[in-house]
Amino acid sequence: MSAHPSPTSAVSSAVPSAAEPRPRRRPPSLWRQSALQTWRDARAGELHLLILALMLAVAAVCAVAFLSDRLDQGLRRDAAQLLGGDAVVASDQPTPAPVRELAARLGLRTVDTLNFPSMARATEAQGGGSRLVAVKAVGETYPLRGKLALKDGRQAGAPAPGTVWADAGVLSALGLKVGDALLLGDSTLKITGEIANEPDRGAGFLNFAPRVMLAQADLAATALIQPASRVTYRFAVIGQDTAVKQFNAESQKQMKASNWRGVRLESLDTGRPEMRQTLDRATKFLNLVALLAALLAAIAVALAAREFANRHLDDCAMLRVLGQPQRRLTWVFTLEFATIGLIASAAGVLLGFLLHYGFISLLAGLISVDLPAPGIWPVLLGLGMGMSLLLGFGLPPVLQLAAVPPLRVIRRELGRPKMGSIVVLLAGVVGFAAVLTALSADWRLGLVATGGFAVALGFFALLAWLAVLGLRRVVPQAGAPRWLLLATRQVAARPAFAVLQVGSLSLGLLALALLVLMRTDLIESWRAATPANAPDRFVINIQPEQGAGFRGDLERAGVKDFDWYPMIRGRLVAINGEAVRANQFSEERAQRLVEREFNLSHSAALPTHNQLTAGTWAPEDKDGVSVEQGLADQLGLKLGDRVRFDIAGVIVDSKITTLRKVDWGSMRVNFFVLYPRAAMPELPVSYISAYRSPTGEGAPAALDRKLVNEFPNLTLIDVSAELRQIQQVLEQVIMAVQLLFTVALALGVVVLLVAAVGSRDARTREFALMRAFGASSKLMAAVQRAELLGLGALAGLLAGLAAQALGWAITHYAFDFEWQFKPGVLIGTTLGGAVLAQLAGWWALRGVLQRPVVQTLREADTN
Repeated sequence: MSAHPSPTSAVSSAVPSAAEPRPRRRPPSLWRQSALQTWRDARAGELHLLILALMLAVAAVCAVAFLSDRLDQGLRRDAAQLLGGDAVVASDQPTPAPVRELAARLGLRTVDTLNFPSMARATEAQGGGSRLVAVKAVGETYPLRGKLALKDGRQAGAPAPGTVWADAGVLSALGLKVGDALLLGDSTLKITGEIANEPDRGAGFLNFAPRVMLAQADLAATALIQPASRVTYRFAVIGQDTAVKQFNAESQKQMKASNWRGVRLESLDTGRPEMRQTLDRATKFLNLVALLAALLAAIAVALAAREFANRHLDDCAMLRVLGQPQRRLTWVFTLEFATIGLIASAAGVLLGFLLHYGFISLLAGLISVDLPAPGIWPVLLGLGMGMSLLLGFGLPPVLQLAAVPPLRVIRRELGRPKMGSIVVLLAGVVGFAAVLTALSADWRLGLVATGGFAVALGFFALLAWLAVLGLRRVVPQAGAPRWLLLATRQVAARPAFAVLQVGSLSLGLLALALLVLMRTDLIESWRAATPANAPDRFVINIQPEQGAGFRGDLERAGVKDFDWYPMIRGRLVAINGEAVRANQFSEERAQRLVEREFNLSHSAALPTHNQLTAGTWAPEDKDGVSVEQGLADQLGLKLGDRVRFDIAGVIVDSKITTLRKVDWGSMRVNFFVLYPRAAMPELPVSYISAYRSPTGEGAPAALDRKLVNEFPNLTLIDVSAELRQIQQVLEQVIMAVQLLFTVALALGVVVLLVAAVGSRDARTREFALMRAFGASSKLMAAVQRAELLGLGALAGLLAGLAAQALGWAITHYAFDFEWQFKPGVLIGTTLGGAVLAQLAGWWALRGVLQRPVVQTLREADTN
């Protein structure tokens, strides 16, 4: 026997037998399968609207977040400079000695400044003009933080004795220049510099007047400080953090223990920079628009994800037949949506970063500090917002694809998303609402907006359901046009689908209607707060015997409508018989209010620009008094309480009989407390007037000179330039709001497109069946128009009703504006909803009627 194998046996051993199993091909990894599916869906256009909605929402939120972050960083960085020190003790009397001793004991550097209004004058050789100025007397160590900049480029400290520095407004008003003499009280001082930037200028009515700064050593010679003068004393300190904290703590204890009236501590936590209130209101507007944009994006994502799930039902059923487990499919879709969410969110963060530079440019009049680089939290906020939107609203219906039964391959009615996804969606809505409320600048604004949308959703669903149920009764079987009959029966045959479509369209239109109303009514209300014809002159310290002559001068100059009120200075000393102390109030503003003197007045008639909120106005009620609503809320006052004021040693005890709402931004004469009496002869009184200066070249200046020359004791405040500045600031804020409004408007259009695209497949099948039974393309086009116009009009009507209610709530509780209901809005939203639904439906459903019937029927569901 041979030891070598035969050729036949060798070949047979090299070829595998038919009984041996072939090597199995390994499936792709989970990451590869998810990446391939994401790429295919993106190329097929399945994710375009989803990505666009996410990107715009994240951009809107991040733009506001980047702006807020940089503003907060800049304000914190410059807080000490804006405040004038690490801590400041402000008072209407000279700083108490114990406070000075405490600062010296702790080794703190200090400086004194005094602020008060006065009249500055030019010499007779320079024309003899006069101008109200905000005088500031500073010590040698001024400023403790920052540097005062002059127009010639010098970085300076305090003026030298015998000299002053002045704002450009003083020089232009008096026709002076650097080097000229300025008369201030009994002194003649030389102007040696024009102020370019004052680090601790601060805010307030007094600072509308241009600044004149002098050395404190020259103050006594001016004889400007008299016993009745209204002076603000500021004692600023700087030093080590531990010493400053100890100073704050011990000085506050001294203030409470000694019950010093009119003394308050300002620190880095309580200081407010110039125009911060306007910035806060601007940020609130921007946050509202960003909030609506995020809500719109949530609607778009939820609708797009639902359509995405419906399109992938058959694919998932086939994968289940081929052996794909549910767990693997769950992870595939989760990874796909996570990838899309990260990409769209990152693009949105980048777009928001670019957009916030537009805000900074538009708000240049408000933002006067050099802003630092943005931090990381707006980026994290944007990524978190985008991922929560996608995973909270988009993923729940998509995850149900993993549960599609393999039997759907032959029974197409199986495996559709179940009602359980609605529960998951509602949970997502609740969580998202909580996030938005927490992220909004004002919790009340976030709560009203998100709560209003949630209530509106239920309102839309209920009314849409009732409307669908009533369609068969409204449109009779006989006598109605075929296109109308088919359209109504088609809607009634799918009530849940109709409710979903009307609800989504209504929510989108609601957000759009609110945005338009914010852009018009709210902004116009804001502009109306400082109207173009607002008073531009305020005159104080008019003596009673000068009243007739003063009013006569105004009338002869053509000023017919002017405010004229007595003004009394008084301090609140008791409420309901109990002495008032600052430490009995927890809020700082309330403490400041009771520490200062109030401007009081009396009038038998209710001022036309005041609105009663409680009580009945009773002229000549000698025991009654009217209190401003905001002051009452701050101090916890109510109708029937008794308040006692000390007015120059005269005690006046009265009962609160009315509460009034006062618009402090109206530039009119307003008072916290008003006695409903024509005369109070027992009290020392002067008068205040506000008027719009006469038109004509040189007329305002001529009237100013006449009044000042005839009544040298009065103080005339020209706020025309400041009024123009305020109106310019409002226009800048409005432009910033409109910029973000455009982004949110684009999101609203995306919602409408997604809602229309969601019905494409269902309409394709229905129209194909009708055409198979002989319906013409013309009839189907009429049915499509009728259905879209009807649903759009219904959605628009519901959105208009909800927008009126939600708009009132937002303006009343968040912005404190007056809201006027406009019936015309309902007509506009109804017509707009019909037109927008028709246009969006035409764009999404174009080509449906041209699709071959055989192809559609072959691909259609059999249910």
